[in-house]
Amino acid sequence: MRTAPYRSRLAPARDGFGQVMRAEWTKLRTVPRWGLVLLSAMVLTVLVCVLSVSGSSVHGDGPPVPLGPDGTAVKDTMQFVHERLPGDGGITVRVSGLKGLEAEAPDGGRAGAPPAVNTGRTPGWTKAGVVIKANTKAGSSYVAVIMTYGHGVRMQWDYVHDLAGSATPPSEDRWLRLVREGDVLTGYESADGKEWHRVGSVRPKGLTGTVEAGVFTAAAPNTKVERSFGGTSVAEGPGRATAHFDEPTVEGATGGWQQTSVGSPGPQNAVPAADIASGSFDLRGSGDVGPLPANDDITRQTLSGAMIGLIPLSALGVLFITVEYRRGMIRTTLIASPRRGRVLAAKAIVLGGVTFVAGLIGTLLSFLIGAPLMRRNGHKPPLSPEPALTDGPVLRAVVGTAALLAVVSVLALALGALLRRTAAAITLIVVVLVLPQILISGLPLGAAHALMRATPLAGFAIQDTVTRYDHAPRVCLPEEGCYPQGPWPGFAVLCAYAALGLAIWRLRRRDV
Repeated sequence: MRTAPYRSRLAPARDGFGQVMRAEWTKLRTVPRWGLVLLSAMVLTVLVCVLSVSGSSVHGDGPPVPLGPDGTAVKDTMQFVHERLPGDGGITVRVSGLKGLEAEAPDGGRAGAPPAVNTGRTPGWTKAGVVIKANTKAGSSYVAVIMTYGHGVRMQWDYVHDLAGSATPPSEDRWLRLVREGDVLTGYESADGKEWHRVGSVRPKGLTGTVEAGVFTAAAPNTKVERSFGGTSVAEGPGRATAHFDEPTVEGATGGWQQTSVGSPGPQNAVPAADIASGSFDLRGSGDVGPLPANDDITRQTLSGAMIGLIPLSALGVLFITVEYRRGMIRTTLIASPRRGRVLAAKAIVLGGVTFVAGLIGTLLSFLIGAPLMRRNGHKPPLSPEPALTDGPVLRAVVGTAALLAVVSVLALALGALLRRTAAAITLIVVVLVLPQILISGLPLGAAHALMRATPLAGFAIQDTVTRYDHAPRVCLPEEGCYPQGPWPGFAVLCAYAALGLAIWRLRRRDV
């Protein structure tokens, strides 16, 4: 007589991903001290923010800053030779010999003048060309077609806009033309003054009625940076440049040629009227035309506490797996769910979600408390932007910082799975995040930028909300929170470090 095979009446263990995640969530929420770790991370993030912004103050209003057509702070200092243009018309000129001049003591070494800095090179954004400008007041609307020392021919307008033309080196002559037809201004360039190539057309709102058309020269500032572990020294002085102009012609002009030092207290580097009338003259310029970088990034400073807040979250990420190894609980976990990669992925999702929520509470409170404190301490427009949580970059920085804390906790979890030792994993995660922060303050600028691109520190670029323009030269100092890459590429580098692939491979190959 044949007997039926034995079947257990016990239901088979279910290790679906939902069940695994529920188990991991139960582990996390039933350990009281882990809840305290999350709370301490939030408190530290806010506390460090308050301490940091309370000590950041601006004394005095400083000299008035010109505002561009959109109300932003700008630089607008140039030597301008111009004629009045009441209607349609245009200006054409040949530009040659653009070069920087050796730094000299401004105003004869007058007290209070900006320091002279000789870097031995001409800044790449030293420029000369044709411009149509609303008036001679600093900050007024303009369109220009220019030859630059290091970036070829460009068409620029209203300080923040830039369009590339040909990559002509400064050693070559270039004919430049700017034509006004109604509210449209079109820029052209030519190698011989006969065959013209269009650079672009724009419709600026501020160039209506009678305007000024002419030629100008301006120079980007000379900057010299010296770095050591004792600090950073940045010396910046006004750049000086000269260019030669031949046969300037303004169609539709009235009133004759004039020369104005835009943005300067009085006439400088005056060109004899006879030279201008002859149609061939040199024009020296100092100062620059373009956007004025913000003094500080208020949003980033309010989120500075995240660097300290991530330490307890890193410890939590490590403990979330090493405590199971230390107590032997990992065997029970892997018996209940033999798919080891699924277990680690469930831990990462639960841990990342919880730390994201805790981090978001901390970053929101930091911004909502810190931003008003900084405004009270003098960080106000136009030199300091006034951030609002509804601004895209600000919202990205606040939420992105919370995501950064979550990714760091997952990175700590991966290190815990690899090393299986609490002290070693916590030490390594702190070293990986804190050591680069120490090193970048003393390394040469190029090496510091390379370190910021290649290490998990790159993730903090997500906090950057300052608008940077490629055509506005600026020293990118790590200690000022300037990251050489954009916010999202930097965050992607951090996410790449937190990938669980190696930890899952190690977990599958090793016995518990």
